[in-house]
Amino acid sequence: MARFPTTEADIAALAEAMEIGLTDNTVTYPAPPVDPMQLNLKRMDYLARKNQLIAAQAAAEAATANKDEALEELIDSMKSDLRYAENTVSYDDDKLKLIGWAGRKSASALQVPGQSRLLEAPRQGAGWVFLDWKKPADGGKVAAYKVMRRERAGGTWAEVATAIISETTLVEQPTGVELEYRIIAVNKAGDGEPSNTVMVVM
Repeated sequence: MARFPTTEADIAALAEAMEIGLTDNTVTYPAPPVDPMQLNLKRMDYLARKNQLIAAQAAAEAATANKDEALEELIDSMKSDLRYAENTVSYDDDKLKLIGWAGRKSASALQVPGQSRLLEAPRQGAGWVFLDWKKPADGGKVAAYKVMRRERAGGTWAEVATAIISETTLVEQPTGVELEYRIIAVNKAGDGEPSNTVMVVM
């Protein structure tokens, strides 16, 4: 059994074939509910409206292109006047506000990172330990993290690794001793406040 077409082109083609077939075979099809002439009128109406749509779409595309061209010309003209205004008043913010513009923003100085947070040592083994922590909640952008270590109870802190993400696995760690670790976030402005300390027994 044939299936009714789904594309507009196939529907229009079937309608035309039906018009011709019903017209040429009135003995076989003496009284169709919609006679061939009505089918033809409806098909012609569809084609006319389709052509109207195509013309409207073409007109809309042309109108959009014209609008975009006008917008580009407006932008170019505005930028020319803004460059003129900036140079004329030497980027004076108050004077540029008179025309709805603003002067150059002064670059803000880089801040030292804040304190790294919630340092943990969730996994460890013989001579190795996995550390993870949270990035600072405030301060300047972090460039890297210093991983610091000391022997517990009075040892001197020493940098043993550098990480660029907020976790690291340290290997070849001293065994048979109690060790403490902490993290310091750093950037070009300096070192942040050390994190909390975790104790590990290798």
